Amino acid sequence: MGEFDDEPGGYALVVKLLTWNLWWRFGPDWKRRQADIAAEISRVGADVCAFQEVFCVDGDDQMDMLTQATGFDGVATEHKGKRVQFGNALLSRYPLTKVEQLRLPGPDGEPSHRSAIVADLDAPNGPVSIAVTHLEWRYDASAHRRRQLVPIVTALSERRDRGRTPMLLGDLNAIAESDELRQLTGHAPLLETGVAPLLFTDSWAAVGDGPGHTWVRENSNAVDAAFPRRRLDHVMIGWPRPKPSFNPRSAELVGVSANAEGIHPSDHYGVLVTVDDREPFGDPA
Repeated sequence: MGEFDDEPGGYALVVKLLTWNLWWRFGPDWKRRQADIAAEISRVGADVCAFQEVFCVDGDDQMDMLTQATGFDGVATEHKGKRVQFGNALLSRYPLTKVEQLRLPGPDGEPSHRSAIVADLDAPNGPVSIAVTHLEWRYDASAHRRRQLVPIVTALSERRDRGRTPMLLGDLNAIAESDELRQLTGHAPLLETGVAPLLFTDSWAAVGDGPGHTWVRENSNAVDAAFPRRRLDHVMIGWPRPKPSFNPRSAELVGVSANAEGIHPSDHYGVLVTVDDREPFGDPA
């Protein structure tokens, strides 16, 4: 769980955040992959887990495995009170409240199968509002992804105004240099939502080592990919936030090892970010 780590001069309360696209039931080894996914989730011991491409098909519900692997309760994507076949999931050590299901716009502006879950939780070092999502995948869909981000950022901004630190986790299908990520992180004019502006710290950019690519041909499930290596999966922490809570401390990739048959758990690597409540030093004036 969130725990105290020894630090010079005191203790730091640690919370671990995980996002991971689980690749639905794709690939010939999808049944075998479930045990490997569960083992990796258990190994990393995250406190809050955001998953994408979660399946619920013909009574086969991946949430059963996810709740067992984490030991947590959670919520998955629903539409009109019914679980969808392809969606997101949010599981947390801390109870989830005020759960909101968002259907994101498609290319025609109408609600699509893409979605987001937004919920509140009370972590030991402060109240949080968290969203998990999976944006449009197409290489040329930057403008579409920006439109999909508007309802998510709007919901998080409204909750931030109630004193909660907003977080956005998921497969955003966008790299840090893209217009949509630049608008989230303050490198371009912020998204226009009609509510108070909101921007985020890109956790990997803050504390990760190396490029942090989550989509690579070295992954056995992506060896024939046409896309280049990319960092598509993100843990974004709202800024400004109450100091010194939820400052990114470390970031690492998960799911990077293949099993004995040479198969990786998913076609994406996941991202595990540790945040804590140490007072930051060296912030620019």
